[in-house]
Parts: sequence; structure tokens; C-alpha cells
Amino acid sequence: MAAPGERVGAGEAPGLSAEEVAERVARGQTNEQDSSLSRSVSSILRENVLTFFNGILTACFIAVLLLGDLGDGLFFGIVVVNSLIGIVQELRAKRSLERLALLSAPETAVRRGGAVVVVRPEQIVLDDLMLLRPGDQVTADATLGSASDLLVDESMLTGESEPVAKHAGDTVLSGSLVVSGTAEATVTAVGADSYANTLTREIKRHSVVYSELRAATTRILVYLTWLLLPIIAIVVIGRVIAYSGDGTSPEDFRQAGIDTVAAVVGMIPEGLVLLTSLAFGVAVIQLGRQKVLVQELAAVEVLARVDVLCLDKTGTLTTGEIGFERLVTIEPPAGEPPFADAELDAVLGLIAHDVAANQTALALRTHFDADGGTVLERLPFNSRRAFSAVTFDRDGIRETWLLGAPERLLEGFPDALAAAQGIASGGRRALALGRGAGLASDYSERVTPGEGFRPAAIAVFHETVRTDARPTLDYFDEQGVRVVVLSGDNPVTVGAIAGELGLPGPARDASTLVSDEELVEALGGTSVYGRVAPEQKRRVVHQLQADGHTVAMTGDGVNDAMAVKDADLGIAMGNATPATRAVSRIVLLEGRFDRLPTVLDYARRVIANVERVSNLFLTKTVYGIVLAVVVAVLLWRFPFLPRQMTLVSTLAIGIPSFFLALAPNRRRYRPGVLKRILSFSIPSGLIASAAVIASFAVLSELLPLDETRSLVTITLFIVSLWVLSVLARPFSKARLALIGSVTLAFAVSFTIPIARDFFALEVPGLPGLGFAVGVGVVGAAGIELWYRIARSKGLVSDRE
Repeated sequence: MAAPGERVGAGEAPGLSAEEVAERVARGQTNEQDSSLSRSVSSILRENVLTFFNGILTACFIAVLLLGDLGDGLFFGIVVVNSLIGIVQELRAKRSLERLALLSAPETAVRRGGAVVVVRPEQIVLDDLMLLRPGDQVTADATLGSASDLLVDESMLTGESEPVAKHAGDTVLSGSLVVSGTAEATVTAVGADSYANTLTREIKRHSVVYSELRAATTRILVYLTWLLLPIIAIVVIGRVIAYSGDGTSPEDFRQAGIDTVAAVVGMIPEGLVLLTSLAFGVAVIQLGRQKVLVQELAAVEVLARVDVLCLDKTGTLTTGEIGFERLVTIEPPAGEPPFADAELDAVLGLIAHDVAANQTALALRTHFDADGGTVLERLPFNSRRAFSAVTFDRDGIRETWLLGAPERLLEGFPDALAAAQGIASGGRRALALGRGAGLASDYSERVTPGEGFRPAAIAVFHETVRTDARPTLDYFDEQGVRVVVLSGDNPVTVGAIAGELGLPGPARDASTLVSDEELVEALGGTSVYGRVAPEQKRRVVHQLQADGHTVAMTGDGVNDAMAVKDADLGIAMGNATPATRAVSRIVLLEGRFDRLPTVLDYARRVIANVERVSNLFLTKTVYGIVLAVVVAVLLWRFPFLPRQMTLVSTLAIGIPSFFLALAPNRRRYRPGVLKRILSFSIPSGLIASAAVIASFAVLSELLPLDETRSLVTITLFIVSLWVLSVLARPFSKARLALIGSVTLAFAVSFTIPIARDFFALEVPGLPGLGFAVGVGVVGAAGIELWYRIARSKGLVSDRE
């Protein structure tokens, strides 16, 4: 199989010509499909504009227009601004996601016009000749023309977790993963006719990240939807009865309508959904600037809930760059001549320069030259067998050589195995090289070399530990996140590198853990494992999840793909195989392991801040509902005009919540978001409504309605401001400035004539002002007292 840009050799099919490709493109026989990773523009517009709450507020605005006082329709500006901000933010997130996604999109190698080219999945055409290698995902249905030790994972299509062996003439379907081996395949179905265009689409159809925030918000909105409709009916009936008692003049009905609008506006948490989406969207964009691709918004939140982080060694703790260090020859058995150095150099040169060479073999290229031999058969490395085999023809002599794990190939040679283990204990990677009997294909079903094998040497490689690995692991340890290393490498090598990084050892050999009981017992005391098979990685993830843990899995190789998919949060390194990138939720595009603490910081900020602002909005909703019902039952005039309610909501909730939603916050995640929100917002809303009712009940008997409404607005603002001050803790200069600014703005609305006239505010006399402020202070004291009680009982969030 040739490398990209390389011409084919004798006997290899040239593939389609440029003219044949153009002809199929003209006929529409391409693999084009909707493969967007984000929502459509129409979906974004629809979900930000056509909402239940926007519908209610729009109806109220139309009522205000019909009643003839546009000033009371100020609240509709919140609908417009909320929708615009949501639309603009999601469109920006959409562009960022799609631009970054191009960097991690899967690619397919095809042979065209005698040369190998790499194309995007949608550029594949019918009858193209695809070239498949380990780690590739099949992006179009095809028939195999040739195959060498090909194993295909079809679990996303059939549910069968065991890889399936494929041979010439068999069919491979899009959505499959190439576990091992190589093949050439002719495309038989593309586009809509293909079984599944990409693995990403298949996975997203079956698996959605669980978001506690999204679930809590959804439940709150469902509750409110059921509550609002009957309450609005009660309010309307109450308003009609209240005003008809004084007559049935047009002005009475107009006032009844304005009261109804004020009551309804007070019950709507218009910014809650917006700020939740905004917090997610801003985090995604900011992470994108640091080359962290978030393929699903809720994935940002999930990392904050992770308490176990599973890592692969190669490419995650190490750079993935393998360098050849030296060759250690093995003493031959008594009476056997040693292998000549020139012979070993020639064999390693042929392995290194084979077109199907893996990353380890490629590390040999700069040290060994090809001597012109011909590869007759090759058996690629796979984790089940733990070695590869190649049959050469050199000068008419046919030989088969094996390269792989010392514990497999040197099992019957204790001295050589001990030497390999000694090398591995120093953190080096050791691979055994030896000559086998028969052909490479004879070893396809073996896990040991069997009789006739003769060890020749130990190839020693070194891996570079990432400079950011140690501080990143230390950070997760400080945050109470357990790190579990799952590597397919030699346990001794893995343990040495883990020890260098401060992880507890020694490493456990996972190949000895056969039963689930053994695995459970091992996980109870060991966090570093070597010789972990791909299916064992999945078992580890599943077992940790069964024990109640939230598991993140990072990786880069195809052997990590299914474990990455099954984890609560899959994280792929930037150099990961297409299959692993496709199933992940987060891709570290530059392969920077040290980006994970940054992602965790954003995740914690999102969860903590959305919880904080949810308390603001729902406190308003609670007191809005209570006031609406009480006023309707007692047949009172409503304590506020809609514009006065909008003033308080904007200054004490809307503007502060925008800043608080995006403020730094590193509070650790605690489960029970919905319970904490309701535990704070319901009592706080009841206290606020009690303060307003008490203030209005007294003042309405002593003062005209316009002045009473102005004073009750002051009472509500004081209580709402204290709710804000409680939720803004711990105080910083910026937060104190925010609280001071909104307080000043509220005071200005009473002192500047144009603002005072617009909001229909009366400058109150000192006795009435003193009473209104006093009731507000008592309400604020009640908020403070409840906050302290609830915090001591763990019913509200701790400080940051």
C-alpha cells in the first residue's frame, strides 16, 4: 500500500482516472451528506425566537400596544435583546465549531490515476479505490479487493463488540473502524445510499452527553409551563373583577389590562435559558481559541463532574514520538550460530521501509536502510497477538521475522525475557525481534510464536514524557480526581514512566485479569496498568461507571476509540486516529495535555455561575407568582406598573446576571443543582413577596396609588438587591462595583426627571420612604438569615 502522493507499483490497481472522477461528480455519485456538527441557522433562529416565554411576553406587548401606553412595553426589549444575544452567540459558536472541526475531520486515502491521494469523506465517489489502515474509519460502503489480517469493529452497526475478520470479497460498511490490518476496497455505495456516512453521526444519534444543568433547566421550565397557564387565567379573572367593582369604563379595563401584564411579566424568567446557553457558548468559543474543540456544548459541564480520569500512556503522558535507541543482541542457544549484525540491520531496514510500517517501525528508518528485498506477506501488529510478522524474499531466500512484545515472543527464553524486563524497568520500550518458521499468515491466529521461533535481538526505543504531564497530573490530584493509566505497553515500562510522573505504582499486568471479579479487585487498589487490551479499557470504564463514578477517557490510538466513546466524557488528542477523534466529545487539537485544567476551569465556571443566576431568575419568578395570586384573590390593584417591574428586574437581575454568568468561578462541582436552586429561590421569593405585600397593604391605605407603587418598588428593589449581594459572594472589587452601579442607577431613576417620568415614579415623602425602606431592610434580613441557615445545612452552594 503506497503512501500519499506515491505512485503505485507493478500489479497494483491504478484506481479511477481524473476524468472518471469528474464524470461521477457530475452525475451526483459523491459521498456528500449533511455532516454539520452544529445546529442549522434556521434551528438557531427558531429556538431563540419561538419559545413559550417569548410567546407569552409578545402577547403581553401586543396588549400594551392596544392599551395605548408604549412605556409599559419596555419589558419587550428584554425579549428582543435576549433573542439577539442568543442568536449572535450561537452563530458565533457554530462558526467556531465548524471551522475547528475541519482540523479534526476524518480523511480517507484513495488511489486515483495511479497515485495515492487523501480526500475528505464527501469527496469520495462511486467506484473509488479506498486504502484502509489501522485506525481508519470506513467512510463509504465498499467491497474488499485485497485484505491482510484485516479486523473491523462493527459495534456501532451491529452491537457486537468483538472485531470481525474480513477477507477479499467481503463488504465493509461506513461507520466501521479498522482495528488492525490493511486492505484495498472498491466503493459500492455513497451518500444517502451509504449505510452511515460517518461514525460521528452514528455516535451522536445514539449517545448524548448528560447535562445536569440542562436537565435541571428543562424540569424548571416544565414546572413553570404547567403553573403559568392556570395562574394567568386567575390573574385575568381577578383583574376584571377588581376593576369592574369601580365601574366598567374603558379606563378601568385599560388599567386591568396593564395590571395583568405587570403580573405576567413578573412571573417569566426570560433570561434563564439565554444565560445558560450564553455561558456554554462563551466557554466553547474561548476554548476554541486555545485549540480545544468541543463537539457538544454540554461536554464542557461534564468535565466538572468527572472524578476519574483514564489515560493512555502513549500520546497522552508521552509525546507519542518514538525514537530508536539501540539494538541489544540475544545470546543464541548452545550450538547455534549468532545472527550476523548485517543480517539484523537488513531485516530491520525492510521492516522500517515497508509501506505498511507503523509508528514504531517508522522510528527505525533513520537508522537502517532497505536492501532491496521484497515483502511477500505481512501480518500487522494487533493487541490480541502483541506482535507483527513479515515474510521477506531476499536474494531468493524466504524468511519470516517477528517483532513485538517480549513477554509473548520471549516466553520460552527466560534469560532474554529478563534482559528485556530490565530494559523496560528503566522506562524504555523494548521489542523482541526473532526469526519464525513458515509464512507470516501462519501466525494470524497465534498469541505465541510457537516452535521454530528463534530470538535474535531486543530493539530499544525511548519515548519523550510530556513536559506538561507532571503538573497536570498534580493538578487533578489536588482536585480530588483519580487518574488511572491504561496502556497497552509493557507494565514495567508503564510503571517506570508513571513513577516518574508521581503516580502510585507498581503497574499491574492487565493481561492476567481475566474475570470481572479480578478487574474489580484490581481497580480497588491499583491505578496503573500495562498490557491493557482494547476491550479491557471498555470494561474498566464500565466498571468505574457502575461504581458510581463519572469517567473521562483520553486517548489517541484506535485501541482507545471505543473506551473513549463509552466514557462519560471522551477526550481525544489532536494527533489521534480519525476514529478516536470522531467518537470524542472534546479534541485537544494541539495535543496539549495541559489544556485539561483550563477546560476544567471553564466547566466549573459554567456550572457554578449558571446555578448562581438561576437563583436570581427563579426568585423573581416565585415572588411574581405569589404576588399575582395574592393580588387576584384579594382583588387589589397590582403593586407595580409593568415598567416599574422591568426597572427592578433589569437592575437587580438582568444586568448583574450577565456579568455573573461569565465571571471566574472555580468552585468544585457538587451534585444536586436543582435541589439547591429550589432550596434558595423558593424561600427567597416568598420572603420578597411577603415584604412587597406588607408594604403595599399599609401604604395603599395611607397614600395615593401612584406614590404607593413608587414606594413598593423601592421595597422590592432593596430585597432583590440583597438577593443579588448574597449570590455575588465572595465579594471582589468588580462585584462591589456592580452592586454599587445598579444601586446608583436605581437612585438616578428617581432623581432625573426624564427617567422619573418614564418609569412613572413619584418622589416619596420621608414617612412613606422610611416605611418602605424599613420593610425592605427587614426582607433583606430575612434573605440573609435564610441564606445562612441553608448554607449551614448544605442546601445552597458554598463559597467559591
